[in-house]
Amino acid sequence: MSAQSLEQLRSRKCVPCEGGVPKLTKAAAEEQLAKLVGWIITADGQRIRKEWIAKHFMAGMRFFDLVAEIAEAEGHHPDLHLVGFRNVAVEIWTHAIGGLSENDFILAAKIDELPIQLKPV
Repeated sequence: MSAQSLEQLRSRKCVPCEGGVPKLTKAAAEEQLAKLVGWIITADGQRIRKEWIAKHFMAGMRFFDLVAEIAEAEGHHPDLHLVGFRNVAVEIWTHAIGGLSENDFILAAKIDELPIQLKPV
């Protein structure tokens, strides 16, 4: 996979993955990650993650509702984390292959379009 722009990623749809697809190489994942803002590759190299500090608990929950809607529409489901009542995080990977695929970056790009009320700085 060559790195795609945000517009290209957002115009794509996640494709069902039942395994048998190779994981992205570290180099390919890092190249695609450079197109996203605020996402990191986790220490194990198998997932991408982004964190936000929501304005309050309900802002975090509203954001998760929006993430859930897009994840369900894409058929690609991330892990959602809420810690300390407003620290939200999303982790994405392709479960069937135990690592990163193009689907993960498509979903991340779409999540980045969602509104979230952030804690004032």
